[in-house]
Amino acid sequence: MSAGRFAPSPTATLHLGNLRTALVAWAAARSVGSAFMVRIEDMDAAACRPEHERSALADLERLGLAHDGPVLRQSERTEVYAAAIDQLIADDLTYPCYCTRREVLAEAAAAVAAPHGRPPGAYVGTCRTLGAAARAEREAAGRRPSLRLRAEGAVVGFVDRLAGERLGEVDDFIVRRADGTPAYNLAVVVDDAAQGVREVVRGDDLLDTTPRQILLARLLGLDVPAHLHVPLVLGPDGERLAKRHGSVTLDDQLALGRTIGDIISLFAVSLGLAVPGEILTVDDVAARFDVTRLTRHPWILTTADLPG
Repeated sequence: MSAGRFAPSPTATLHLGNLRTALVAWAAARSVGSAFMVRIEDMDAAACRPEHERSALADLERLGLAHDGPVLRQSERTEVYAAAIDQLIADDLTYPCYCTRREVLAEAAAAVAAPHGRPPGAYVGTCRTLGAAARAEREAAGRRPSLRLRAEGAVVGFVDRLAGERLGEVDDFIVRRADGTPAYNLAVVVDDAAQGVREVVRGDDLLDTTPRQILLARLLGLDVPAHLHVPLVLGPDGERLAKRHGSVTLDDQLALGRTIGDIISLFAVSLGLAVPGEILTVDDVAARFDVTRLTRHPWILTTADLPG
């Protein structure tokens, strides 16, 4: 069976924006009879906390967003990612990169005005043609290389179910970090294939990463899922929702006297799937789920929604 998914990173308690996206992912899957999978993206051991994983799973349960199958944890799948990286290396699709993050940003900034048409922030390929002697020199200086995909300036197009037609040039992005950790873009592609994900639902702040992931899936011989990127939830100041904005978590909202039904209904109204005053269950949201009704604008919460 095909599946949808929600894949939080347990670096903090989920906020209303995360939970709203989870509802969309769940409803999109359930509306077409698909499974709904949960993945914990806990590759960054220094930032991830078990208590945040526990609270994320508890929040999904309280909202009624039941998932199918076991929870997949990236921290338990390093051998799977290593095999995918070995495949790319064997196909001569990678090269070591010795650039620091500061150097990459400086070179990208300098290249923005260059006539080659690369998107802002793209890696300019500094290490792509380094010879053995140049690599040895950098390693002797103590530089540990990351591993970059040799994208060859590929241009990838796709149709997002909400954002419409998109086109992006793919730079030589990292697939393995200098410390040996598989990079996000590689892990997410491998995991979506492993979980049978046929539609990726996530925040539209990740739209620009999609061409990279589509290209990588093709190079690895994996199926490419459909995509639905949901506009973000913003605070009263117009910035991305964060703890500083006040009562942004499910516990916060319940402490204000709101019920689970109130919160689900608030999400549904913000998405264009309900009108103010309706009280819905998650099953109601799935039953009336229709991409053509979804709003294409961010949801800006007010100070009344988020008292400090």
